[in-house]
Amino acid sequence: MHYKSNDAAGSDSRGQSPEQMLRIIFDYTAKIANERSLISVLLHMANMGREMILADRCTVWLIDHIREELFTTVAHGVDEIRIPLGTGFVGHSVTTGEPLLVEDAYSDPRHNAENDQRTGYRTKSIITVPFVGNDGSIIGAYQAINKMDEQAIFTSIDLEHLTLAASYAGKSLESVMLHEEIAATQREIIFAMGEIGESRSKETGNHVKRVAEYSYILALGYGLSVEEAEQLKMVSPMHDIGKVAIPDAVLHKPGKLTEEEFELMKQHTITGYNLLKSSGRELMKMASIVAYEHHEKWDGTGYPRGLNGEDIHLYGRITAIADVFDALGSDRVYKKAWELDRILKLFEEERGRHFDPHLVDIFLQQFPKLLTIRQNYRDIE
Repeated sequence: MHYKSNDAAGSDSRGQSPEQMLRIIFDYTAKIANERSLISVLLHMANMGREMILADRCTVWLIDHIREELFTTVAHGVDEIRIPLGTGFVGHSVTTGEPLLVEDAYSDPRHNAENDQRTGYRTKSIITVPFVGNDGSIIGAYQAINKMDEQAIFTSIDLEHLTLAASYAGKSLESVMLHEEIAATQREIIFAMGEIGESRSKETGNHVKRVAEYSYILALGYGLSVEEAEQLKMVSPMHDIGKVAIPDAVLHKPGKLTEEEFELMKQHTITGYNLLKSSGRELMKMASIVAYEHHEKWDGTGYPRGLNGEDIHLYGRITAIADVFDALGSDRVYKKAWELDRILKLFEEERGRHFDPHLVDIFLQQFPKLLTIRQNYRDIE
C-alpha cells in the first residue's frame, strides 16, 4: 500500500492538514455535544467522518439487537439500509471489534454488492471502524466509502483519522442513544396511562392516537417548534387520565347526566391535574396542564376554573379542539357520530366562544390533514 503522509506544515493532495483536522473535530464535537436528537447526532457524525478523510460517502451503522440486524438511518446518498448482523464489512467489524481498510471491495468476499445493485453506486475502497461504548461493548460502526481523489482509495492514515473521529463521537452517541431509550420508555408509559383513562369510558385506543396526531398538526399550524409539538403530541393522550376516579355509573350512563352527576364528571380535570402536577418531569408537568385545562372555554364558561381567552394555556386550547373534533366524529354511549358538515358548522359557531378563534382558523386550514389522520386511525368495528 502506498500513500503520502501529511507533514506538519500543511496538507498534501490526499488529506486534510493538522489544522484543518482540528477545526473539523472541534466544530463537529461541539455540535454533537449540544444535540439530544439521535438523528441529528448521526448526521453530524457522518459529515465529520466524510470531511476528516475526504470520503465520497460516510455512513453510521447501529445495532438492532432485537431484530439481529445492522441498520443505518443516516447514509449519504441513500435511505435506510438494514442488513443481517455479521454480514458485509461492517458486520465483520462489529462482530470482531476490528477496523478494516479495504482497497478493492469487489476483490473481497465479505463485500455485499446488493446495496450497490440497489442504488447504482460503485463501491471501490472502504473503511469501517467500530464504536465502543463505556462498558467496552460495540454499539455500531463508521463506514466510509471511496476516497475523493483519482485513485478513490483510502490509506492507513485515513483509517487512523476515522478511528480518531469514532473515539471523539462514540461516547456522545451512546449518551444520546440512552437518552432516546429513556424518552421512548417515558412515551410508552404516558400513552399507556392515556389509554387507561379512555378505557374507563370505553373509548378505543385509537381515540388517544387521533387526539395526539390532531394536537401535533394544530401545534405546528400555530407556530410551535417541531420539538414542542412532538411533546404536546406525547402528553395530549393524558387529557382524561382523571376519569380513573369517576364512577362507572356516571361514565357509562347512556343518557344526559344530572346536574349532580355532571359536577362529579367535571372532577376528572382536577383529579388528572393532581395526579401529574408534582412530577419533576417536563412532560408530566405539560400533561398536567392538558388534563386541567382542556375543558376550559375561550369565553370563560368552561370548567374547572372558568378561565377565559389566553388565560387558558395554549396546550389546553389545542387539546380542547382535538378532543372535541374526535368526540363529535365518533360514536359514544350517549350519541352517534356527527356528519362532517355538522362538525364544521359547530366549530364555526363556537369560534370565539368555546374555542380560541385563531386555533379554529388553523383547524379549518389543516382540515384535510386531520381527515387523513382520522382515516388512518379509524376504529375497526
